[in-house]
This record gives sequence, C-alpha cells and structure tokens, in this order.
Amino acid sequence: MSRRVRRKVSRKGKEKVDIPEIEENLSLDETGLVDWTKLPDDTVIQLFSCLNYRDRASLSSTCRTWWDLSKSPCLWSVLDLRAHKCEASSTALIAPRCENLQKLRFRAPQSVDSIIYLRAKNLREISGECCRKMTDSTLSVLAAKHEALESLVIGPDFCERISSDAIKSIAICCQKLQKLRLSGIHDVNADAINALAKHCKHLTDIGFIDCRKVDETALGNVESVRFLSVAGTTGIKWNLVLQHWSKLPNLIALDVSRTDISPTTVSRFFSTCSSLKVLCALNCPSLEEDPTFVSNKNHKGKVLLAVFTDILKGVGTLFVDVPKNDTIENVMLDWRNNKIKYRKFHDMMDWLEWIICNSLLRVSESNPPGLDNFWLNQGANLLLILMQSDQEEVQERAATALATFVVIDDENASIDTRRAEAIMRDGGIALLLNLARSWREGLQSEAAKAIANLSVNANVAKAVAEDGGISILVELARSVNRLVSEEAAGGLWNLSSAIAEAGGVKALVDLILKWSISNGGDGVLERAAGALANLAADDKCSTQVASMGGVHALVMLARSCKIEGVQEQVAARALANLAAHGDSNTNNAVVGQEVGALEALVQLTRSPHDGVRQEAAGALWNLSFDDRNREAIAAAGGVDALVALANSCLNASHGLQERAAGALWGLSVSETNSIAIGREGGVAPLIGLARSDAEDVHETAAGALWNLAFNPGNALRIVEEGGVPALVHLCSTSISKMARFMSALALAYMFDGRMDEIASVGTSAEGTSKAVHLEVLRRMALRRIEAFIMTFSDPQAFAAAASSFSPAALTHVTESARIQEAGHLRCRFSLSLSLSLSKGGAEIGRFVTMLRNPSPTLKGCAAFALLQFTIPGGRHAMLHVSLLQNAGATRVLRAAAAAAGAPIEAKIFARIVLRNLEQHQKES
Repeated sequence: MSRRVRRKVSRKGKEKVDIPEIEENLSLDETGLVDWTKLPDDTVIQLFSCLNYRDRASLSSTCRTWWDLSKSPCLWSVLDLRAHKCEASSTALIAPRCENLQKLRFRAPQSVDSIIYLRAKNLREISGECCRKMTDSTLSVLAAKHEALESLVIGPDFCERISSDAIKSIAICCQKLQKLRLSGIHDVNADAINALAKHCKHLTDIGFIDCRKVDETALGNVESVRFLSVAGTTGIKWNLVLQHWSKLPNLIALDVSRTDISPTTVSRFFSTCSSLKVLCALNCPSLEEDPTFVSNKNHKGKVLLAVFTDILKGVGTLFVDVPKNDTIENVMLDWRNNKIKYRKFHDMMDWLEWIICNSLLRVSESNPPGLDNFWLNQGANLLLILMQSDQEEVQERAATALATFVVIDDENASIDTRRAEAIMRDGGIALLLNLARSWREGLQSEAAKAIANLSVNANVAKAVAEDGGISILVELARSVNRLVSEEAAGGLWNLSSAIAEAGGVKALVDLILKWSISNGGDGVLERAAGALANLAADDKCSTQVASMGGVHALVMLARSCKIEGVQEQVAARALANLAAHGDSNTNNAVVGQEVGALEALVQLTRSPHDGVRQEAAGALWNLSFDDRNREAIAAAGGVDALVALANSCLNASHGLQERAAGALWGLSVSETNSIAIGREGGVAPLIGLARSDAEDVHETAAGALWNLAFNPGNALRIVEEGGVPALVHLCSTSISKMARFMSALALAYMFDGRMDEIASVGTSAEGTSKAVHLEVLRRMALRRIEAFIMTFSDPQAFAAAASSFSPAALTHVTESARIQEAGHLRCRFSLSLSLSLSKGGAEIGRFVTMLRNPSPTLKGCAAFALLQFTIPGGRHAMLHVSLLQNAGATRVLRAAAAAAGAPIEAKIFARIVLRNLEQHQKES
C-alpha cells in the first residue's frame, strides 16, 4: 500500500502551497510506505471491530501481532452468525475466543448445534431468526448450555414446532432471564408460564407474539413483568385478562396490536390498571371501526398508541420535562444522545421502539386494506425514525418494513407510488443509503432491499442515483455475504438504467462468476442476471456488458440448469437482449461464438418451465438474424428442439407462442433449415399457431410459413396440413398488417406454379382428384390475395397516378400502400451471385418472375411486395435494389408497368418500384 497523506495548505505571500502532512500514527519504512504492523493497538482493534468474524479471522492471519490483537475480549462480546452457514468446524475454531461472548445472533435452527461448540458460558443475549423448524429439544439444549442467559428472542418467523415443554426448560435452566420474546408458538400453557413466574424472578419483558393460544390467567402470576406483548395472538379471553392482568403490580406497558381486543376492554384497562402507562393497539379492527372510541380522547392519563392516534405525540408525552414547542423528532434525538439524562425512560423507549417496529413489519406484510392514510400521514415517518434507533434489530426490521409496505404486487414488481414518494419526501433515501454504508451486514442487507424495492419507482430511482446510491450498491454487491450481495444486486437490477457509468456492469458480471461456483447464491444470481438483462436492452450498455465478460458469465449461468429455472430464465433473457442489437453492434455474433452458448439455449427450450422456454426461444430468434448463428443453431439441434417447442406450446402463453414461431421464422431464412423444418414436422404446429387470437403470434407464424412456402415441397406440406384456409383466414381477419401481408406472400408462393409439378406425382386418378382440390384452394387463395391488395387501393389516387405518373401522384399511392414494418424485412438471396434470378436463386427473383405470371392477381401481389421492399428508408431497401439492378429487373418492371392486360394496381406499383430504383441510384 502507498502511504496515506493529507493535504495542508500553507500560504507564502499570495501563493498557496500544498504541503503533504503524514499522519502521526502511521510509521513509514525506508521506502516511504506504511508499515501496517506498527499501527497502534487501539487502531488495529478498532479496525477489527468493523469486520465480521470470518473477515476478522482472515485479517488476523497476516502476522503474529494482529493474531494476538484479534483475540482481544472486546472484539468477541458480540457475534453475528446470520450471514454465513454456521458449521461445527468453524465454530470450534473460534470457540477459544468466545469465553467472554455476551450477545449472539444466528439464523435457522441448524446453527444451534454449532453454537453449542462455542462454549460461551457467559452468554447473556441470544437472538434467532428463521427458526420455523426449531424443535423443543434444540431450544432446551440451547437453554441448558447457557444458564447465564438474560435475553432470549426467537422470531419474527413462527416457531410452530416449539411447545410449552421448551418454555419450561428455559425457565428452569435460565433463572437469570429478564427478557423472553417468542413468536408463533401453538400453545403456551399454564404450566410453562407458572414455571417462568416461579424460577425467573427477574423476568420483566415477556412477548408471546403471533401465538395461537396463551393462558391468560397464568400470565397474571408473573408479577415481575413490566413489559408484556401478545401482539397478533389469537383466542385471548379478554374478560380473564381484565381480571388478572390489571392486578400485575409492575406492568407499565402492554402491547395488544393486531388482536381482537374490544373498546370496552381497553377502557376498563385504563380505569383499573393503575401501574399501566402505555397501551399499544396498532391495527386492532374492533377499535378502529368504533367511531365513538376513536373520537374519545380521555384515556385516564394513559398513552394509547393506535393507527387513529398521533403515535409520535403520544410517545412524546412520556417525556414530561420536554419543552412544549419541541418536536417529537427532536425529543427522540435528544433521548438517544442523552441516555444518562433520560435514564428512567431507557427501558420504556427501547421496548416501544421494538414493539412498534415489529407490529409495523407484520402489518406491512399482511397489507390490510384501509391503512393508506396511516402509512402516508405517520407510518412512513415512524419507520424512518425507527431506522435511526440505537438497536440494530429495530433498524433492520424498520428497513424491512419499509421495503415491504411499498409493495402492492410482489409478483409483478409494482409498488405504491404515493408511499414510495412519501419515503423520499421525508428524507428516507439518505437514511437508507446511510444504513447501507454501515459495517453491519444485517443493516446493509435490509437497507439494500428497501432501496431495491423503492427504486421500482422512477422518481425514487433518480433520487437514489443522484445521492450516490449506485456506487454504494456496487460495493455491497461485491460483499462475500450472500444476503448483502443478493439484495444489492436486486437494487442494481431496478437501477440498471443508470449503473453503467458507476462501474456496475463489471460488478454484476463478477457476481455471477463468483456465485455460480458457490452454493446458496441463487438469489444473487437471479438478481445480477436480471440487472444485466435490463442493461443489455440498451444498445450502448449492451456493448459494455459484452466487453466486460457478460456473455461468458450469462452462458455459464444458462448452462447450470437448476430445477427452479429462474436463473436460466433471466440469463436467457439477458442473452436475448444482447443479441437484439444486430444492426448496431457485434453482440449477436459474440454470443453465437461463445462456447456452449447456442447448445445451452437449445437445451433450455426443453425446460419444464414456460418462462425459461420463452426466453430461450426469444434468444435463439434474435441470434438467428446472424447468418453464421443460423446455421450453428441448426447444427446444435435447434430445428428439432424448436419444432418440438412449437408443437408443445399451442395452448401456452402468447409470449411463448410468439417466440417459438419467431425462432422458426429466423431459422427458416436458410433454405437448408427451411427444408429441415418441413421434414421434421414444423408445418403443422405453425399452422396451429397461425390460428392464435394474438396479433404478435399471427406475425411470427405467418413469417415462418412465408419462408417455408418458398420451397415447393414445404408449400405442398402446408396444403396437405390444411394451411391454405388458415392463411386465408389470417389474411382476411388479422389486426396486424404484417401478418396479412406475409400470409398473402405465402399464398402467392404456393400457387405461382412451382408446386404443381410435385403435386402431380401419383396415379392418374389421384392426380386428377388432387388437381381439382388444388384448383379450389388456388381460387380461394387468389381471391384473398386480390382482396388484400385492394385494401390498399384508393381509386381516386390510382386514377390520378395512371393518368399522369407524376411524382406527387405516385408518392400519394406509396404512402397509402406502405406497410411501415415491412421495411424491416430482408428477402433471402442466393449465396452465389452467379445464380440468376430467372432460375429462382433469390427471393427477389421469385417476385420478378411472378411479374410475368399470367395471373393478374399474382402480378399485382409481386409488384406490391417489391414496392414494400424498395421504399427508400427501409432497413434493407438498398440490398433489395442492388439485387434487382444486378439481375436486370428494370426491363421486367417496365414491361409490367406498360402491360395492356395487367390490372391498374400492378402497373402503378411496378411504376413506383422503378421510381424507387431510380431514386436509390441517384443517392448512391
């Protein structure tokens, strides 16, 4: 490392002089570099205190001095194991340092077995999360090994497998217990509660939260209790509660939030419980729906905290010495900064912060109706104040509640705009970013989650970006902590439009590379790939994604093939977006050249998940626009896979149908692939998709059938599979002009005479019958083609153009006949320019030949098609004009424009094509 310097400005006359000043606590060696081993001990210990236990262990291995300092008791008073998979081997390694461990946080009951190896006999506080599977035996062993325990908190997840037996074990083993908060227990019976009353004489804080049944009478025996919460607990007999709880001598605060407590019970509590100071009743429907109770402000000197009261004002009344004109925010800040001054309020305020935060989190998760005004008027502000608590758990849960209460529909990633902007208006973005900068990984994770959810709103995303949030999330995304990395990647996903400049692309690519080879990183991978997918949709950003190694990372992810399929779906979407800019960058070719990319996408089309198959087909569709990719996809088994996909998705979502047909459309540009698709049974499912009721599916199915019909063998297959009526119907009824146009072209290919020779094979009787049938279909098709062309015919405009052929008249006809999207179509052409158009070596040549067809309808169709393909400004117009000019098509067009027996539409369209050729020639 280079030495650290500060710049000090000295003045010499009027000139400023920069003088580097070395910090006194840094020792430099003879080369001028900092000797980190000679840092003061307290500086090193402070550095260690900002690291999790694993990073602390890694850093301590650098030298003997730091190894010794890393064992300082002050560094091991608190241990947070939530971020890592806690195994017996790892806890055994740090056990010698945990003799003085005071506080422990863990996640999931599997960690408990490992915690026992810590041998932390002096442990005072234990907090566990995600403990749904924790059993009586696990919790009993935990209590038996830590007899000095003073605080035990398990939740907020429901502990459904814990019974009263475990509570009795806690009471017997942990007789110094002062705080017990358990969530979601099925039945807390009298024996368990009486055991607590008997053995835990110092138990002042009890929380049986979201339990199904609690013995109300027995709770009246715990005389030491000062703070009691039964929030969310059902089946409470409130008549017994009044009889027994009102006599508790030390009860000063009661939390009955999210229960069915009645207004009468609350009023009687206020009248009979002399010691009670605060009653918290958030989201209690019986109270909120009673207008008389809501309007009653006489609470007998007690503080009622409910959604219809001013909660902050109510809390402020507890501080009797506060000036009346001071705001509650200032009161809270003053309390946090002057704990000695407000010592008598300390326990009360800590409890209030915790229970309010916990209830707001639960309410935000259930999102009951009718609370919009509460959230907008005070709920959002409450969460922001709680995020500034001194209690880390309160900060985390407040951030989690903030991330949750703005979400309307998690499935569709939609949030409540008013709630999100309320957070932004009250300074919430700066607070969240400040939390995200914390060295505590729990706070980092929850703050990043809140930022991610809020950033779905465009205004919030802009504010996050302007306040430097992207660089913060980029740093968090590099965390070795899976939870932090996952939530940061989610934030970058929602902010993807602005992260390229902040170095976020490289961070996201690195995330995929790192977590693809690790266990438990599914959420990180999904979010990182999702962010890259959003970035890849932008032309400029897509180039950066490719240059930073994004293609390799996404292909590696796409090949992992997990059962759930979520990662593969977003990886395929990202590859599809990367390949969607074929005209403006080389990403399409880059993706195709990546080893295993096409094989992986072909394999994903066989996924059991529709979402994965849809994105994989979309990626193959985009990639098929590149000539080399088109052949490589076929070589990787793409034809078989996509035909099978088209067969299987006839009753699937329109998105999947569109992409399946689109991928076959792209592949069928190649004559070899077109023949293979027909041979492998691709005609029948494409006809089925052409009957879809979705406009987008019409277009892709019609495009694929148009390409297939170019080959006479496929044209006959389309006839035999009943494709003519389907195409006629599509050409008649589809809302999409493009679908109708390509259906007409497919019908024209089928009946321009090239199929007749193949169709005549067979016995004389069979040939006669087939010929009759074909003639019926031919007439049906030609009538539909003629009707389609006439929809673009304005009689007055055609009459004016026919009489004068003036540029203005021809332009008017062109604009009337133009199909805007047709300018994106590229006609197939022979790879060997030596093949003449008259031999059918190119698709353009097919239309030129069709101009000589005796059928007036086919002449009109050919001229109409060539008009669409040569209109100046079309993406491939120059290519089409070049092919026509090289083949000497001008003579044929002039003949068509002057033909005496040709319909006026064919003559006018041919004249316009000639004018297009002349205009391109002038421009070139």
